[in-house]
Amino acid sequence: MPDAGAPEPITRLIQEFSKLPGIGPKSAQRLSYHVLGAPEEDARALAKALQDVKETVVLCSICFNITVNNPCLLCGDEERDRSLVCVVEQPLDVLVVERTGGFRGLYHVLHGALNPIEGVGPEKLRIQELLGRAEAGGLKEVIMATNPSLEGEATSMYLQRLLQPLGVRVTRLARGLPSGADIEYLDDLTLSRALEGRQEL
Repeated sequence: MPDAGAPEPITRLIQEFSKLPGIGPKSAQRLSYHVLGAPEEDARALAKALQDVKETVVLCSICFNITVNNPCLLCGDEERDRSLVCVVEQPLDVLVVERTGGFRGLYHVLHGALNPIEGVGPEKLRIQELLGRAEAGGLKEVIMATNPSLEGEATSMYLQRLLQPLGVRVTRLARGLPSGADIEYLDDLTLSRALEGRQEL
């Protein structure tokens, strides 16, 4: 809860910070008072960065990664293997896989995983767009790099059933990834080995 005696702008800032993932009420208060005590140019730079993100960042029309160019730099790179697509849950996962330096294909970002309890069905993910890419031809293999969670596994199995009739080889990152962990927290070596040792679903 915001401080009862705090001015309304501070109370509002605390409420906005507390909406961020992983930020509880106490952290929101600390962040708010930090912004208040920061030099004016720092506060303006933060506000401008937030505004620019919302105004200039879009989704790539091919892979649905976040970008300021459409198509994104990865989809526009003619050196990448266009017959190989790595399916991930979130844009952050693309950065993690790219950091390994071991993948030279393209990506497809689902923007989530199937989770009926939370109301996330196939229609809320970028699944039809992935099928469209497969139906267009030229796609030989799809690597499922969803998180090794119940939702990630269910999403991979669902996509496998849809893609295999289209003649696309469907593989999954090799086992050995810690169960229940998110891809964004894996070290580069573990993820590189998982990519190299991927298996048929």
